[in-house]
Amino acid sequence: MASKLALLRINNTDLSRRNILTHAPEPPFHILFRDPLNSLYIGKTESLSVPYYWDYNLITNPHIAIVGISGSGKSYFIKTLLVRASFVWNSNAIIIDWAGEYKDWVLETGGKIIQLGKGNYLNLLDLGGMKPYDRIKQVMRTLALLTDLDSYPEQKRLTEESIEQAYMKAKFKMDSYEQKDELGKSLEAPTLKDVVGILEEKSQMGTYEFPAELDNAVYRLKKFTKSGEDYFANKSTVDLSSLTNAGLVDIDLSGLPDENMRALGGLTILQFIKERMRLEGWSANKGLKLITVLDEAWKISSDPNSDAVMIVREGRKYNFGLIIASQNPTDISEVIFSNVGTTFMLKVKFEKYLDYLQGTINFSNYIRDRIRDFGVGQAAVNVAFHTPESFPSTFLIGKISGEEPVKEFFLDLREVIDKKKAKGDVMAYTISMKKEEIRNKLRTIGVDDVKIEDVVNLFEKNNRHVDIISFVIALERIGVNRRIVSTLLKELGIDDTVIINIFTKADFRKEGKTTASMSQIVLEDEK
Repeated sequence: MASKLALLRINNTDLSRRNILTHAPEPPFHILFRDPLNSLYIGKTESLSVPYYWDYNLITNPHIAIVGISGSGKSYFIKTLLVRASFVWNSNAIIIDWAGEYKDWVLETGGKIIQLGKGNYLNLLDLGGMKPYDRIKQVMRTLALLTDLDSYPEQKRLTEESIEQAYMKAKFKMDSYEQKDELGKSLEAPTLKDVVGILEEKSQMGTYEFPAELDNAVYRLKKFTKSGEDYFANKSTVDLSSLTNAGLVDIDLSGLPDENMRALGGLTILQFIKERMRLEGWSANKGLKLITVLDEAWKISSDPNSDAVMIVREGRKYNFGLIIASQNPTDISEVIFSNVGTTFMLKVKFEKYLDYLQGTINFSNYIRDRIRDFGVGQAAVNVAFHTPESFPSTFLIGKISGEEPVKEFFLDLREVIDKKKAKGDVMAYTISMKKEEIRNKLRTIGVDDVKIEDVVNLFEKNNRHVDIISFVIALERIGVNRRIVSTLLKELGIDDTVIINIFTKADFRKEGKTTASMSQIVLEDEK
C-alpha cells in the first residue's frame, strides 16, 4: 500500500515556535572570541557554545552594569571579573562595599580592608590634586544629592561661601592651588568643622539679614560633624592616593550609621578616584589600570547628577572601569543603562523591573522571557559597540564561568564518632572539601544549582565549618532522600556504623530532643 505525503499549511509564526533549526541570534565568532591574553573570559554562548571574551576595545567604554536577583550569581560574577582582570591585565580593584559583603573574600585573596566608621576618617574637603574651587563644586553637588539643599538657595549660597572662606583661612597660596600632588596628600585642607565654625561666627555677629537661613545652614552641616559621627569632618586617616595601585582593596562602609553617611563616603571616594585617574590620563597600555565596584549603592547609582553617572557619560576619558551592580534595576539610572558599554542581566523575575530594562536597553520579548526564567549564572549580555553592526547587540550566555580563590569547607564529625579513637585529634573527626568539590558532588546526585547554593551558604554563614548532622538535615530539607545521602556519606569516607549514628541523631534533633535526653547509642564495633 502506497503511503501518502500530507502537505500542511503552516504560517511562519507557528513554524518558528517549533524551533526546528533555529537559535537565538548571536554576534559572529570574531566578535565573541577575542585574544585571551587581552580580554576577560565570561562563558559560552547559549545557542552555539562560542567562548565569549569581554574586550572593551570593541565597545564605547569599559564600564559595566550588572543586575540580578539575590542568588542569581551577581556577586560571584563580580569576583570573577576582578580575579581575571588581575591575572590578565594586572589590574587594581577598589570595591566600595556598601554592606561589607566582600571583605571576607578580599581578605582570603590577600587584599586590603579599610573600614570607615571604625577609627578611620576621610576629610570631605581634601583636594586630591584639585583646585579648591573645583572641589567646592563637587562638595556642593554631593550635599545637594544627599539633602534638600537645592530647595533653599540662600542656605546653599551661605554654605558654599563658608567653604570657600575655610580654604582661604587655611592660607593656601595660589601656587599651591595649582599643585598636582598625590591624592589625599595634596594640601592641608580645612574640615567641615571649620566650615561650621565660620557659619556660627556669622550667626553670633547677629548682622545677617536672614538669621533663620543661617541657623538652618549650620544645622544641616552639623549632621555630619557630631561627635561620634564626624567620619568626614576630621583630618583624613586614609591615604586614597596609595589605593589606586594597591591591588585589591575593599572600602567597607557597613560601619557607617545610615544610608546618607554611606552615600557620602561612596561619593567622596569615587570623586577622588576619578580625579586620580584624570591626572594619570588615558593610557594605550593593555588592559585597565583600575576597576571600581559599586554594588547596591542605590543613592549613588540612581541620581542622574551623581559622579557615577558622570563617569559613565564621559566614557573612556578616565583610565578605569566602573562596575555598577544591583538586585533592583530601577536603582540604577536610565542614563547609566543608556551609556554604559556592557550590561549583564542575570535572573530578573519582577515584571516592573523587566519593563524598566526592556524599555531602557530595548531587547526582544524572547530575551525578556529568558531573563525571567534564568537559572543561576545564566545571563543576557547587551553590548554598545563603537559602530552600528548588522549582528545583534544582545545575546545569551549559557552559564557564566566563575572563578574564586579555592575555599575549603569542613564537616565536623565529633558528635558521631568515638572520642577515644579520635584521641583529641581535630583532623580525626573533620572531613575537608573544596567548595567546588562539594558543588560537583551535589550536582552528581541531582541537586539543582539554586539548592546547591543554599547548602554552600550554610557553610559560608558558619565560617566554613558545619557539623555532619546539620549537613544531613540540610540535604533532606532540599529533597535528597536518605539512600542518596547515605551514598554521598560513604563517598566521603564515612563507614556504615557512623552513618547509622548520624541518621539517628538527625532524627532526634529534628524532633527537638537534646543529646542529654537520648540514650547512648552503642555501635557494634565499640562494645
